[in-house]
Amino acid sequence: MNNIKVLVVGCGNMGTSHAMAYQQLEGFEICGIVSTGNSKVVLNEKLGGGYPLFSDFELALKATAPDAVCISTYPDTHESFAVKAMEQGCHVFIEKPLADSLAGAQRVADAAKKYGKKLLVGYILRYHPSWTRFIELSQEMGKPLVMRMNLNQQSQGAKWNVHKNLMKSLSPIVDCGVHYIDVMCQMTRSKPVQVSAIGARLTDDIPEGNYNYGQLQIRFEDGSVGWYESGWGPMMSETAFFVKDVVGPRGAVSILAKEASAAGKSDLIDAHTKTESIKVHYADLNQDGNFSRADEWIDLNDEPDHLELCKREQRHFLRAILEDLDLSIPTQDALNSLRVAFASDESVRTGEVVKLI
Repeated sequence: MNNIKVLVVGCGNMGTSHAMAYQQLEGFEICGIVSTGNSKVVLNEKLGGGYPLFSDFELALKATAPDAVCISTYPDTHESFAVKAMEQGCHVFIEKPLADSLAGAQRVADAAKKYGKKLLVGYILRYHPSWTRFIELSQEMGKPLVMRMNLNQQSQGAKWNVHKNLMKSLSPIVDCGVHYIDVMCQMTRSKPVQVSAIGARLTDDIPEGNYNYGQLQIRFEDGSVGWYESGWGPMMSETAFFVKDVVGPRGAVSILAKEASAAGKSDLIDAHTKTESIKVHYADLNQDGNFSRADEWIDLNDEPDHLELCKREQRHFLRAILEDLDLSIPTQDALNSLRVAFASDESVRTGEVVKLI
């Protein structure tokens, strides 16, 4: 069986991790690396050199004739690159968010269906066993659920430049929020019905009308509610930047990543998925009105690092191609979470609650 030839497009944090995964996994073969700047040279050296380098995506697509394309560029290129790749007969792995507009994301999903190609969106938490366990435990807490999550990032230097570039396309609560909206939807197995959000522009380094801090609140059809908070920049506090907590009638489930949530870790990509341990609190009371069950601590043995998570994503992508797996449901899930995220963005800008159904 021949390897799947992959064109790697985008060489930042995620593009680099996916390229390393392709190089280390059987079944894949990198046929080219694309970026507009020097990052492709840096990545090529990190991989040992020898890969064809390109600055133009369409030229690379024609020159390498790949079987698949991995898109890890800024969101404003996602739609055009993905559709062009599928028109040329390629399967597509694409980093979240699927596109920088809901209409654009739908066009990418429609192209996958039209051309019969696999489309996998990089929702990395879906491949993390500890997050899967967190979701399962949350579902045991009854209904409605109260879900509290954030990921604030105190950034400087090159990482602040990345954040500023990202904010040319999307706000923090859209770019990062899709992960946690997706998690909330899995926890509740219920439809989001409305969203409201607030935001603030905390720096003159971004254009007027943009914001680098936001918080969204979602109400679900089953009565569950959730909030998510995300802020980027050198001014962000590292106090309680890592909150992952769910409360239900039967108790609470919390991720307590003591090392990953320590000061100075908010801009480290490995810390964003770290769990380390889960605390389960039970609400059961005895006849005296005191707790009848002790809190339970679940230490997590299978704690993959960021590269291993990318490998798990790419193994699933390979299976989808070779075994013709149906990816329509995860694609629809990606569309649904993006819809809520963009509605949150609308709420920030208008000051109005946005109805989703």
